[in-house]
Amino acid sequence: MPEVERVNPYGDGRRKAEQVQAMFDAIAPAYDFMNRAMTLGLDRLWLRRLLNVVAAAKPAHVVDLATGTGDVAFAMARRMHDCRITGIDLSPGMLAKAQARLDATTPKPSIIFRQGDSLATGLPDMSTDAVTVAYGVRNFADIAAGYREMLRILRPGGLLAVLELSRPVNVVIKPFYALYTRAVIPAVGRIVSGDSRAYTYLPESIAAAPQGAEMLGIMKDAGFECATFKILMPGVCTLYTAYRPL
Repeated sequence: MPEVERVNPYGDGRRKAEQVQAMFDAIAPAYDFMNRAMTLGLDRLWLRRLLNVVAAAKPAHVVDLATGTGDVAFAMARRMHDCRITGIDLSPGMLAKAQARLDATTPKPSIIFRQGDSLATGLPDMSTDAVTVAYGVRNFADIAAGYREMLRILRPGGLLAVLELSRPVNVVIKPFYALYTRAVIPAVGRIVSGDSRAYTYLPESIAAAPQGAEMLGIMKDAGFECATFKILMPGVCTLYTAYRPL
């Protein structure tokens, strides 16, 4: 079991999925602002790298797990006009924001948002061409089960693309990263979101999450092939890709 599966937002005895849902419901109003602020806008560059990989696969249907307020889903819809997108998330609060964005968008993109668990989506076998997850895998109660579910719903040859926050290895960046994530982000998060634990859980979960080759190993054990990773500038985010065998 990866260490991160034992790291919980509130540590109050509830199942991890319940705590994660409650956390994202609590921070939904501040989520988009905090994402931009705490990544200093770099999340836009990381998203572009994800989009390049997905668009190159020319999928007709993409499932975006842990879709949150729909950032990845809307970005894919703008980039791939003929693609159908299904966004799934545990949190009703996050999905309410995503749906409000969709309702206000003209013309309407081909996006459907629904509440669900990334470990048990309820989607049919081999029903999608690509699966994306942005900053959500470390929140799974069972990462291996999540990857097995992604493999199940992918068609043969289908693409998995995961963005996940990671620990920098550069000796110059590491001390600044530690100060920023363990002091600055929690303090700002408490003020902006009103949740005293959510942005303390963030650096804790990043520190405990599987990284690089370890993450690839979990993907391969779930049945994926051609798994690779690319560390994105400045070393605090990683793009993982893999495919369901033909």
